[in-house]
Amino acid sequence: MKKLQVVGIGNALVDVLTTETEEFLSENGVDKGIMQLIDRDRARTLYDRVGPATEISGGSAANTIAGIAQLGGRTAYVGKVRDDQLGAIFAHDLRAQGAGYDTRPAPADHARETGRCIVIVTPDGERSMNTYLGVTEELGPEDIDPALMGDADWIYLEGYRFDGPGSHEAFAKALEASRKAGGRGALTLSDPFCVERHRDAFRRMIRDDIDLLFCNRAELLSMYQTDDFDAALAEGAADVAILACTDSANGAHVMHEGNHWHVPATPVAKVVDATGAGDLFASGFLWAVAEGMDLETAGRAGCIAAGEVITHIGARAETDLRSLLKSHGIG
Repeated sequence: MKKLQVVGIGNALVDVLTTETEEFLSENGVDKGIMQLIDRDRARTLYDRVGPATEISGGSAANTIAGIAQLGGRTAYVGKVRDDQLGAIFAHDLRAQGAGYDTRPAPADHARETGRCIVIVTPDGERSMNTYLGVTEELGPEDIDPALMGDADWIYLEGYRFDGPGSHEAFAKALEASRKAGGRGALTLSDPFCVERHRDAFRRMIRDDIDLLFCNRAELLSMYQTDDFDAALAEGAADVAILACTDSANGAHVMHEGNHWHVPATPVAKVVDATGAGDLFASGFLWAVAEGMDLETAGRAGCIAAGEVITHIGARAETDLRSLLKSHGIG
């Protein structure tokens, strides 16, 4: 048995979570419902304009790793912060969840600060993300420890991290070390615009090195450049051993070796904040797979975890996920 079940690699960010009106979005030039990359000055301006906010470590893959840790999984994370206040918040929050985190921080005098994502939630529960990547964009192959990668059953890669200049090489190094030690690779596509920027690189990686692909409906359609969801599912299933595609209130589709399971969404009373739904779906799914459960059960675990996180502000679970899954007969 390996020391770790899952090691995640992604953007190490601190989420700044705030609730604002639709008018606030228009007055401040924020596009609703998508992730926008912004520079440091824009990040500081928005931070000054938002109302009371909650600050907690975030980043897509980090949210997934935190969820797996809460489920009792053996897990660790790789992502770059600066030796500053937000960097300390990120490291403390992730370690407090039970995940390993030992990536060397950039020095305090580095020109780039710890990255942050200002998440503006409107009354309908939709989130608009404004991301200053900061120093996390400089994650490179020198930050990848082959021994750590070899100690994991799964390497989980965040699609957003493809935007960094050294990230492709870092991902390749991680996957090679994992593969040599008998591990497997998982990738999340992260965002339709991310797919647009890196479609060819994603396709090569998926076909050559990825065993499990996470995506949502919009990302899958973007990847295969079609409006036909069934056709996109079929193409995805042909490219990768396991495909796990979420479809909002329609649940999730899991495909493997000619099998297709449609897993219904877990009903919730009210969607408060959709932030982290895909991240926590991946938490439940990867944890279940790492524990040796079948793929349909993994899909159910993912939907249950996703259903929990959308009932409150923030991308980290507030309910004991292990107890929640047990209440549904899982684990």
